Amino acid sequence: MHVGVLLVVLLGALLHASWNLLVKAGHDTRITTATVYIAAGLLSGLVLPFLTAPARASWPYLAASMVVEVLYGVLLAAAYRVGDLSHAYPLMRGTAPLLVAIGSSALIGEQLSRGVWIGVALVSAGIFSLVADAHSRGRSAAATRLALLNACVIATYTTIDGLGVRVSGQPLAYSLWLFLFVALPWLLWFIARVTRLPADDRARLRRQIPSAALGGACSLASYTLALWAMTRAPVAAVAAVRETSIVFGTLLGAVVLHERVSRVRALAAMAIALGVWAIRAN
Repeated sequence: MHVGVLLVVLLGALLHASWNLLVKAGHDTRITTATVYIAAGLLSGLVLPFLTAPARASWPYLAASMVVEVLYGVLLAAAYRVGDLSHAYPLMRGTAPLLVAIGSSALIGEQLSRGVWIGVALVSAGIFSLVADAHSRGRSAAATRLALLNACVIATYTTIDGLGVRVSGQPLAYSLWLFLFVALPWLLWFIARVTRLPADDRARLRRQIPSAALGGACSLASYTLALWAMTRAPVAAVAAVRETSIVFGTLLGAVVLHERVSRVRALAAMAIALGVWAIRAN
């Protein structure tokens, strides 16, 4: 992979961790999540008129993915409401590739290489370590359960989108239409929620909107950069390097949110990142 492409992928990974940071830092994680998705949808809507529409065969996948992605956002907000970024983010992002790898072997008979099994072992060890670390520190088990449940959701929409993009003929347009569709239910929820808020809470929300909108831009840019990189380098290599977002998420939790990242948590995040790299690269 060319060094310029590598830097672009790393930037995309940092942007992905950054928008999760903005959700976690928000006063109300549900409202922040909604604002992130609405902003990403609005930005997508500005670009879509200039792109060719995806093939008709991909629209059922878009519809299914929209439902799953909305569920992902709900669980994401819930996980960050009760848990640390440096705990929930590695669990969500690291467990999903593990589930996809194991599922592809069990369900469709794919033969996994030795490198993939090493990755599975590393991710599994990292997940076990994060769970044990949270338990030993008396943290709520709810964050762990929500993060692992959301990993299943991530694996589901990853599979749906993998199939949808293949038949769309227009990967960028497919992803932007998805961002737009996901924004619609969040917009309806946001309007209903805000109208019931007291005046003081609405004023606090207005101050939160710029940072959440930045999160939407980060989310959209992260995915777009990854798509661009996949046109310049092998898809598996891009996907593997992008999982450095797990390390970025842990670092941002420690540095920006001042979360207490123990040695076990830091090593677990690194093990998950290395394991995902091994799964995606083989």
